[in-house]
Amino acid sequence: MQRDESLSPEQNLRDIVDSPTYLRAYEDIGLMHRSELRPVRLQLELLKPELLLQEEGVESTVVLFGGSRILDPVDAEERVRAATKAVEEQPDDAEAAFELTVAQNLQKKSRYYVEARRFGELVSTQCQSGGRLHYVVVTGGGPGIMEAGNRGAWDVGAKNIGMNITLPHEQAPNPYITPSLCFQFHYFAVRKMHMLLRARAAVFFPGGYGSLDELFEILTLVQTQKMKPIPIVLIGVDFWNRIVDWDYIAAEGTISRKDLDLFHVCDTAEEAWEYICHFHETPHLLPGADPSEMMGAEDEGG
Repeated sequence: MQRDESLSPEQNLRDIVDSPTYLRAYEDIGLMHRSELRPVRLQLELLKPELLLQEEGVESTVVLFGGSRILDPVDAEERVRAATKAVEEQPDDAEAAFELTVAQNLQKKSRYYVEARRFGELVSTQCQSGGRLHYVVVTGGGPGIMEAGNRGAWDVGAKNIGMNITLPHEQAPNPYITPSLCFQFHYFAVRKMHMLLRARAAVFFPGGYGSLDELFEILTLVQTQKMKPIPIVLIGVDFWNRIVDWDYIAAEGTISRKDLDLFHVCDTAEEAWEYICHFHETPHLLPGADPSEMMGAEDEGG
């Protein structure tokens, strides 16, 4: 194609400078979004959090998983109140009746918000002393149980981590995450990797597809020896023993009975932390112990 004869060299120079081809490659957002650049984006998404976690001095973590829909008891009570009012106004509305049932069930589960918050507080109090960042609470950075875990660390002035993910409905970070330790991922795979790279334990509260996905993935990684065993704790005996019939799976022969020993089910934050400490042979980290005596066994491995 012939150039425009009316185009002056001065205008052509302006077009050159304004062209995206003139941008340095690392400044070219359009280039970075091309499908051919996916390997580079994956590498950057892996590298950025790793550099920042190293700079912050995060040595080990505890990862909390659980439902984003589980509310603080105050908010759960308000949801039940609103749902009850809707049923009173429209007694024949099946959707309103269903919403009330859901609201009531979530209100019962609001105790797990309290336990997750308590767990975040308990771990952070015991493990962030002397300027060291051990067993730093990590969550997916969103609402519900994730918020509760970050909030527990926030309550005692401790650093904590949020690993958010870009979703169609736009997940926003909860307000309790340490700003310099709040990340946003595009790729689930890279996010999952970062959640486990420094993990010394994984704690699961009642949740939905996301929590179940993470649980079975971690169980599979430990079962297949793709990662070193870590304490995998399921908080909520009634919930976990109802939604998964563990003994049935073993009896059917699709897993072995010893695979049931890969996790521990309990009901409270204190029980979970006690199990984690005994797993790592660090009872000096239990409440009442002197935090200044850490770290012995924790410095091994990781």
